[in-house]
Amino acid sequence: MAFFGFMNVYALRVNLSVAILSMVNSTYMASHNNSNISGDTGEFNWDAHKRSLVLGAFFYGYILTQLPGGYLASRFGGKWLFGGGVLCTSVLTLLTPVAARTSFALLIVVRVLEGIGEGVTFPAMHAMWGSWAPPVDRSRLVSVTYAGSQFGTVVAQPISGILCASTFLGGWPSVFYVFGSLGVLWCIVWFIFAHSTPDKHPRISPAELHFIQSNVEPVFSSKDEVLSVPWWEIATSKRVWAISIAHFCNNWGFYTLLTCLPTYLKDVLKFDIQQDGFMSALPYLVMWITINLFGLLADYLRQHNILNTTQTRKTMNAIGLSFPFCCYFPGLQLVTLGCNKAAAISMICLATAFSGAAFSGFNTNHVDIGSRYAGILMGITNTWATIPGFAGPAVVGLLTEHNVSKDQWQIVFYISAAVYLFGVVAYTLLGTGKEQPWNKR
Repeated sequence: MAFFGFMNVYALRVNLSVAILSMVNSTYMASHNNSNISGDTGEFNWDAHKRSLVLGAFFYGYILTQLPGGYLASRFGGKWLFGGGVLCTSVLTLLTPVAARTSFALLIVVRVLEGIGEGVTFPAMHAMWGSWAPPVDRSRLVSVTYAGSQFGTVVAQPISGILCASTFLGGWPSVFYVFGSLGVLWCIVWFIFAHSTPDKHPRISPAELHFIQSNVEPVFSSKDEVLSVPWWEIATSKRVWAISIAHFCNNWGFYTLLTCLPTYLKDVLKFDIQQDGFMSALPYLVMWITINLFGLLADYLRQHNILNTTQTRKTMNAIGLSFPFCCYFPGLQLVTLGCNKAAAISMICLATAFSGAAFSGFNTNHVDIGSRYAGILMGITNTWATIPGFAGPAVVGLLTEHNVSKDQWQIVFYISAAVYLFGVVAYTLLGTGKEQPWNKR
């Protein structure tokens, strides 16, 4: 259920990245960017700056509910918070076509509100895994769950391209109607079957309940206990800062790719809208596969004492961030010089394939160092990691607003490469897999 939940979360988030290519008047874009972009004529006259505002608006709301979401999930459980966040975003997605046709400002407001709804999802799920995931299974459980994000992108981008190219429900509006409806249906099933903690599950076996409770530090010692959060210790912990830096650096490259890859494929590599949807999804299909494989590998290394938890997290993080650095910096520089479509897509797929290792690195590390406060820790680090969600598209818009060319896009990839490298160094120096003293009673 969590896997399919994050599949919906990302389908709702990324469908606009493809739909916007059909929404925007291509002739207007070309005349304002000094480029020779061609394609179908959309109904909205948005330049590159406005387009970056639309793509980035989601993250202005998303950043607001990270920390509150983590605290509320740790205090009251993640079931209703996670499901409520997805439901809020699903309903607002259904209203997106009406908002876009009413006014540009209203569309921005709707996207911000969608971000507020989805902002609680990752902290809420981390809080749930803080109660459900035994140490020996953490890497693969967290990886399988969050792999739903990539699978949602794999599903949403090509289907969005097909819907935009069709006449079903008016073309591009159908993207929002279809995925918004699927999100609502998932929420109904989630509310019926999901449970925040093992002791609240009506069908769990006594053996499984005992196994989990004997291996996972409980958030509450009694039903009415008030959760006392060691805020100062968390805020000054270099281990938390290590995760925050790695999370920020990973998301800079990831969000730049997530929101701007369709634009890059259309404007630079000249894919059409339907083909663009399939090509945009391909890197995430590769990443979905590797996230699960690296999760299995990480737990294997720990279970067989080949590497300890700290070594495993640092190794996976180094793989997840250093290989994209290598691909973005020298790799894409070479392939974009000749606008070789196959080589460019292959290089991006290679980068995202190794990015899957990071989910068994920093992204699972919250539960290692502080399982009682895993939701709060995710809220803190994901707050920092959300900044690239609006900063990345803004940088792309700034660099390509008046010159949509491969040279400008190379600068975008250089920036991502430098950020990745910083994340590798910082986490290697500061990170750990050991439980921190403030997590113990």
